[in-house]
Amino acid sequence: MRTVGLIITLALVLPTAPLAADAQQPGKVPRIGVLANALPTTPEVSRNWEAFRQGLGERGWVEGQNIVIEYRWAEGRLERFPALAAELVGLKLDLIVAASTPGARAAKQATSTIPIVMVYVSDPVGDGLVASLARPGGNVTGMTFGAGREIAGKHLELLKEAVPKLSRVAVLLNPDSPESAVFLRETQAAAQALAVKLQLLEVRSPNELEGAFAAMTRGRADALLVLPHPLTFAHTRRIVDLAAKSRLPAMYPFREAVEAGGLMAYAANAPDMFRRAATYVDKILKGAKPADLPVEQPTKFELIINLKTAKTLGLTIPQSILIRADQVIQ
Repeated sequence: MRTVGLIITLALVLPTAPLAADAQQPGKVPRIGVLANALPTTPEVSRNWEAFRQGLGERGWVEGQNIVIEYRWAEGRLERFPALAAELVGLKLDLIVAASTPGARAAKQATSTIPIVMVYVSDPVGDGLVASLARPGGNVTGMTFGAGREIAGKHLELLKEAVPKLSRVAVLLNPDSPESAVFLRETQAAAQALAVKLQLLEVRSPNELEGAFAAMTRGRADALLVLPHPLTFAHTRRIVDLAAKSRLPAMYPFREAVEAGGLMAYAANAPDMFRRAATYVDKILKGAKPADLPVEQPTKFELIINLKTAKTLGLTIPQSILIRADQVIQ
């Protein structure tokens, strides 16, 4: 009878036990790597990784308790990604979370066996990271912040609506980036439709930023459009400060720029994407294969406007834009 009682007790207890490590060996604490660009030293960047850890926590994973996270940061130097990726692969991790296109590309080049969860990547199919969004096919899956190439044209349309008299827009981009090339093509199409001339300013390193803004001044740009890239994200505050110094209204692809004092942003909610990336980590650690997990796209983009910055620039934002804004910073 005691044996029967023990069996019944186990049957009642086992189904309620945590399932966070179903695919892990008993007693083994999974180790994952994080490969990212910017150090989490600013509120904008640290919030994304806090959201990621929160997402893990919601699924039973607590850093330092039942999961170990190894962090590697490129610190705005994109050439460091391959070495950092190789370093993480050498640690024989269970999974790598790669933030940004260069990070995901470096991780994929470093391993074809360790699962990779990408986040904040704009065009994973075009960059060769996955075969398709619905069927990734390899060891990479995760989140993309792109929702179609038309989003690039939307940036210019909103900037034109906010500054109706603008006729010349400076475009800050890294010409070596495939994602910038995609955004630039759509931006050029929108510029033609809006009768706006573009002044292209190429920056491959942060050392070229001041020279680019000097060229904007010489070219008499009416406004600035910043294309998404790890470099422009890592140096958001510096770009915002230079735009303010040049008195240029600017549209950014990151909401963090507006919180740092930029004028406008039209972008996906980054913390939400990082939180969603944690669901991929959870599924893979429980045994799912990246090839079988469709890549997710953001479903909502947010328009954020900084009225304090607009006032400093002597700019009156039309009511037609204000009523559509998801957030207005006073």
